[in-house]
Amino acid sequence: MTFYLPGTSGRRRRPGLVTPVMIMFLGVGAVGAGFAVAGPPEAGPPPAPEACTADAAQVVPDDGTLLGVNLDWASETLEEHRTYLGHAPAVAVQFSDVPYDRATWEHTVSAVTQMKANGGVLLLTLEPHAGLAAMSDEVIATLAHDLREVNQQGVAVVLRFAHEMNGSWYAWGQQPTAYVETFRRVAAAVHDQAPGTAMMWAPNYGGGYPFTGGQFAALPGSADYAALDTDGDGTVTMSDDSYLPYFPGDDAVDWVGVSLYHWGNQRPWGNNEVPEDGKFLAMLTGTYVGTAGDDAAVPDFYTVYGVEHGHPVAVPETAAIYTPSRGGAAELDIKRAWWRQVFSPETHERFPQLKMVNWFEWDKYEIEIDDDVDWRAAGAPDVRDAFVADLPSWLRYAEDVSTCKE
Repeated sequence: MTFYLPGTSGRRRRPGLVTPVMIMFLGVGAVGAGFAVAGPPEAGPPPAPEACTADAAQVVPDDGTLLGVNLDWASETLEEHRTYLGHAPAVAVQFSDVPYDRATWEHTVSAVTQMKANGGVLLLTLEPHAGLAAMSDEVIATLAHDLREVNQQGVAVVLRFAHEMNGSWYAWGQQPTAYVETFRRVAAAVHDQAPGTAMMWAPNYGGGYPFTGGQFAALPGSADYAALDTDGDGTVTMSDDSYLPYFPGDDAVDWVGVSLYHWGNQRPWGNNEVPEDGKFLAMLTGTYVGTAGDDAAVPDFYTVYGVEHGHPVAVPETAAIYTPSRGGAAELDIKRAWWRQVFSPETHERFPQLKMVNWFEWDKYEIEIDDDVDWRAAGAPDVRDAFVADLPSWLRYAEDVSTCKE
C-alpha cells in the first residue's frame, strides 16, 4: 500500500509513511540555479486582453489542453518565464490564505497585474488554515467581491478552494460534511457575484488513502468517520472511495483537478530515478500498480468526474523530482521521461476532457526528504530546450484563451 505525506505547504505529496504534519513555509529557490539562461528567441508579449468582464466559461478549450505554470513568483515573473520557454503560459497558479487581510490579497493583485499583461487564466488556490468555520458569510462575501473586481479587469479565475480535502494534513481535511457545505456556500456566492470565476474541486490523489497519522485525520466513532466508510465495513481503509464523500455536487463544481507527481520509484523517496512507463496515466485513472505500491483500489478520477460528471479535468500541478545532491539518473532523462508521458499522443487521444496541465516550476527545499529539489522544466538550458522541443501541437497557450464574453 502506498501512503502519502504532505509536501511543504501542501503543494505536493510523496509516497511514504504519514507522520504528524507541520505546515511549513515554502523556501524560495533562485531562478536558474547558477545556469546561464539562453535558448529560444525572446518571445514578445502577447496582446493585452481587451477591457471586458471575464467569462469563466470561455476559458475551457474546445480542443486541446491549456499548458500552465505553478510559478515561484518571488524568483521569477511571468514575463521571464515566457521568455525562457518562448510561449505565454495559458494558466498561472497563485496560493493565498483565506480569510485574508488586504496586505495578503495584494499578493494576488500583483499576480493579476502580471496576468493582464500575459493573458490567460489565474488559478487561485485558497487555503483556509484557520479551519472551515472561519469561512463566515462575511468572508465569503468579501472574496466574491474581490474576485468580481479581478474579473472586471478582464482576468478570468479558476478558484481551487480548500484542495486536498481528503488528506489528513490540513485544517479542512477529512471533514466531508462541513467541507461540502462550505464549498457549496463559496460556489454559490462566486457563481452569483463573479461570473468570470470558475470553481475547481481538487482532492489529493487517492494512493495511500486514508492517510492515517495526520493531525486532522477523521477519528473512529465520529460522524465524519462514518461518512467516509463508504463500503460500510466499520473502518476507513483504502477500499473506501477516497473522492466521493467530499464531492460538493455538479451544480457547485465547474472544474475537477488532481495533482500528479513523480517522487521516485521506491523508498527511499527523492532519489533520481526515471519514472516507470505509463505511470502518469495510471495514476490519473486509478490503475497504478508498480514499484511505488498497489493503488488499484483508487477510483478512476478521469472517468468518474471528467466523463460521467462531464467536468473539464485539470492536473493543477505536475513535475518529476530531481535532487541535485544525489546520484542516479540524469536530470534530463528523468524529467523528459515524465513530460513525455504527460504530453504523449495517448494522453491527447484517450483523455479529451483533460483541459489543463500546469508544470511545477520551483527549485526548493523539501522537508520530506531533507534536501533541495529542482522540479523545473525551465532551469537548465538543455532541459528547457528539450522540454520546448517536445511540447505537442495540441497544447494551448495564453494567446489561445479568450476570457471575454462573446
